[in-house]
Amino acid sequence: MPKQPRQPSALEQKINTWISDHLTWVPVMQKILFVSHLKTMVKAGLSLIDALRILNEEIENKKLKKVIGEIKDGVEKGMQLSEVLAMYPKIFPAIYVSMIAAGETAGKMETALEQVSVQMKKSHELSSRIKGAMMYPAVIVIAMIGISIEVVVFILPKLLVMFKDFDAELPLPTRILIFITDFTTNYGLWMLTVIIILVILCIWLIKKPKVKKVVHAANLKLPIIGPIIKKINLARFTLTLSSLLESTIPIIDAARISSEVLGNVIYKESLLSVSESLKKGESLSDILRQFPKIFPPMVTEMIMVGERSGKTEDMLRELAEFYGNEVDTTMKNFTTIIEPIIILALGLAVAGIAVAVIMPMYSLSQTI
Repeated sequence: MPKQPRQPSALEQKINTWISDHLTWVPVMQKILFVSHLKTMVKAGLSLIDALRILNEEIENKKLKKVIGEIKDGVEKGMQLSEVLAMYPKIFPAIYVSMIAAGETAGKMETALEQVSVQMKKSHELSSRIKGAMMYPAVIVIAMIGISIEVVVFILPKLLVMFKDFDAELPLPTRILIFITDFTTNYGLWMLTVIIILVILCIWLIKKPKVKKVVHAANLKLPIIGPIIKKINLARFTLTLSSLLESTIPIIDAARISSEVLGNVIYKESLLSVSESLKKGESLSDILRQFPKIFPPMVTEMIMVGERSGKTEDMLRELAEFYGNEVDTTMKNFTTIIEPIIILALGLAVAGIAVAVIMPMYSLSQTI
């Protein structure tokens, strides 16, 4: 008889479930494909349950496959799709749940799924632009750090050992280089441990609300990074708000949900304040004018024009496109700006090492 496969124990099942729930990642493209295919099937006349069943069989990602199966079970029990999706906020953020809920209320599920698909694609495109622009500087910096460690740990100790036998006093640059090399060789592991602890401590501190707010406020004032952060948050704000308003979601709820997609705490808290002020009957443009440092006049003026003409969504869409292009251009320029800075830093480091090595040789040749 063929040997039966061993069944996992209860503990192994719990561990596998925990890993699947907490450590397994659902790629954005998988979620985009899920929503896009769901929209296509519903538009073709399939019932929502049948569409979810087919997608559950097609999806390759194990975590998303499991979630879709649970969504199908929930819909079969009579729950609304938006109610089930709200149970998985890490996979389906509140913005998408609200857009689908609005579509269900208006009886326009196909339109809602289409809007969610478009919003996902635009958000993914914006994030890809940012990550793509940061990739080159990050690779260069990591390479520089790796080369510097290799030089200090493996090359310089063998090169500088001959200078330690000099009777004459070594030049200051050479003494500094010998000190750095000896310190790194003798206490390198301790340095690495301290650096790791400091990084963990900084990450822990930044997660504290008060510290996070101070850091994010300081980031907005940085010379080069500050304008980039503002444009990224403005692009996400206008893109999200325009999509939510097009889904007929009330502007008060739309402003609150939009705050959830913003990475900067200052923008997030400002939008929550905007949401509360909107309840008092104030216009969006008038409220945003109270935050001139983070919402420039162009944003408030265009929104005001949209409010007066009844085309707020169109104005927000134009702003989203403008700031999306601005982010793209700025990030490309950022790469161009940072490249000579990196080359200059690398050149200074190489020049410093060369001077520290050559100076004692020159002094020795003068005394002979």
